[in-house]
Amino acid sequence: MNVVIIGASGYSGAELASLVAKHPDFSLAGCYVSEQSLDKDKLLSELYPEHTGLLDTLLLPLTEKAFSVIEQQADYVCLCTDHKVSVELAPKFLALGKKVFDLSGGYRLAKTSDYDTYYGFEHPYAQWLEQAQYGLAEWYAQDIADAQLIAVAGCYPTAALNALKPLKEANLLTDDQVIINAVSGVTGAGRKANIATHFCEVSLAPYGLFTHRHTPEIAQYLDHPVLFTPHLGNFPRGILETIYLTLKPGTRSEDVEKAYQVLADEPLIRLKGSTIPTIKGVVKQPYVDIGWQQQGEQLIVVVAIDNLLKGAAGQALQCMNIVNQKPSYIGLKGVC
Repeated sequence: MNVVIIGASGYSGAELASLVAKHPDFSLAGCYVSEQSLDKDKLLSELYPEHTGLLDTLLLPLTEKAFSVIEQQADYVCLCTDHKVSVELAPKFLALGKKVFDLSGGYRLAKTSDYDTYYGFEHPYAQWLEQAQYGLAEWYAQDIADAQLIAVAGCYPTAALNALKPLKEANLLTDDQVIINAVSGVTGAGRKANIATHFCEVSLAPYGLFTHRHTPEIAQYLDHPVLFTPHLGNFPRGILETIYLTLKPGTRSEDVEKAYQVLADEPLIRLKGSTIPTIKGVVKQPYVDIGWQQQGEQLIVVVAIDNLLKGAAGQALQCMNIVNQKPSYIGLKGVC
């Protein structure tokens, strides 16, 4: 399968390009950036010298002519672009008959009104919001396989949902709001220059209190109220979430352990039990590490992922594998 990546110069785009280039079943057919990008006509390996020899790929401008080239060359199109850009690009590639994997938040939410509230723009394609399939690989594989537009799950929601959906499905949660305290490395803020995310300026601090766009995403796919507070940390990559919740009266530790067995056979999920996951354990790895400890009806769940792999490029590759009718871990497990 030939894969084209739009927005390939960003952190997630470059990470995905490297995964595709090493994949046994996929071929990197083209890497594109916007016509206004300062990165156009450069080699991707110039921006990321660690990929010299692997990604000596020219970053082409996404012109009108480029759409004709992509129509002829691509089977899958991956959008590693800003949310509003993805919203406009996806229908164009879908009209060309391509499978589209959107790594932005442009098609993750069900209601257009949520885009007004959380993204700050009016979503013009309600019909595609209805048809888009959420790309959380371990939970929606069959639906992903049949979809034309896959909205790859967000990084924070990937961690939170894998940690919480087993408990929700086992009916162990009370109606109380789940509290999610999360911290991400600065690569989660993107590659664009911004003094607020400049590494030397970053000090551990919360942001997006009550208004972060991942709140409705987590609540929608968990079907449960959440209070989500993200933090930006002064480290390059990785996400750690500490989740506080109340279990139904009488819930035993054996019940929690049993609930998590729904993920026991997933090759990219590592259930740590009472061992607390760390960012160090997942950096540059495609895994979700989940640990938990219980005291009475209180449960604290700790989950760690790499925001650029399982939180973005790795999950996109899982979705592409699923659409290609292959095991989702191909090109990920043991090679990252």
